[in-house]
Amino acid sequence: MQYRRIGKWGAKVSEISLGSWLTHGGSVDEKNSIKQVQHAFEQGVNFFDNANVYANGASEVVVGKAIKTIKREAIFLATKVFFPMGDGPNDKGLSRKHVFEQCHASLKRLGTDYIDLYQCHRFDPEVPMEELVRTMDDLTRQGKILYWGVSEWSGSQIEDAHRVAKELNAVPPISNQPCYNMLTRNIESSVIPACERTGVGQVVFSPLAQGVLTGKYLPEKPLPADSRAADSKVNVFMMGRNLMANETLEKVQRLGVIASESGLTMSQFALAWCLRHPNVASVIIGATKVSQIDENIKAAGVKLSADTLEKVENILGVNVPARA
Repeated sequence: MQYRRIGKWGAKVSEISLGSWLTHGGSVDEKNSIKQVQHAFEQGVNFFDNANVYANGASEVVVGKAIKTIKREAIFLATKVFFPMGDGPNDKGLSRKHVFEQCHASLKRLGTDYIDLYQCHRFDPEVPMEELVRTMDDLTRQGKILYWGVSEWSGSQIEDAHRVAKELNAVPPISNQPCYNMLTRNIESSVIPACERTGVGQVVFSPLAQGVLTGKYLPEKPLPADSRAADSKVNVFMMGRNLMANETLEKVQRLGVIASESGLTMSQFALAWCLRHPNVASVIIGATKVSQIDENIKAAGVKLSADTLEKVENILGVNVPARA
């Protein structure tokens, strides 16, 4: 395993991290979820990502049980706040009241005294930036969180948070968690440049595009019966983003040839592609099997050549300079 700093900040996280969205507390039973977390740690993964809303809190409970046998200082534990956790008017968003109360609820579910990285799951236009920054600063000074970050924020919103933090002499966000992969690259135009200016690093989710970049989905072929795409309960994000279009699947098959030439599986190739960018600190994978973790962690430390990256751009038809 290889480790990177998040942006300009000091803590180091594993290039491959394990997330909980749609798995722990959900599609993966508790016993296997605990096994996955502990196995990932044994393979060098130290960054475990979560959110209070995943399985309505059940995901945090499962991960809390999994880390009981792990030395707390050895892991970098992240979770998030924003989405509704109740029916009341203050049970959602980024108000001081909701963030403060949900931080304590997450600490209880995770069974820990502090959260390494507390993330704003989305931007909240109803809350003044001063309120949010001061809240995160207070939680930091109280020792309940060590760092805070954001998820799916725009470049201007991230820069505004840093400006306000500087004005208030408060701690700024250190990370952004966007959707980023070969097929979804919108952060390259403005978000990453803003983050580079402010010292913020990316911890990206869906680096395998909901499994499309594993290459297991074939154009004009039936969906594998046990796949995410075939499960109507969890495939909404795949279908909504047109990831299953035949044209897209054909490109993925062509990318698979380049992956093979590089001595990598398609999954490893897709993860290494994300990690090619120096602003990406970690790629967050989801897994339903331990074997998937074993395969994916082999992408850590892989360096793709400039020629290989150029071939990727040609297949995708994206006029963005490849960065080695």
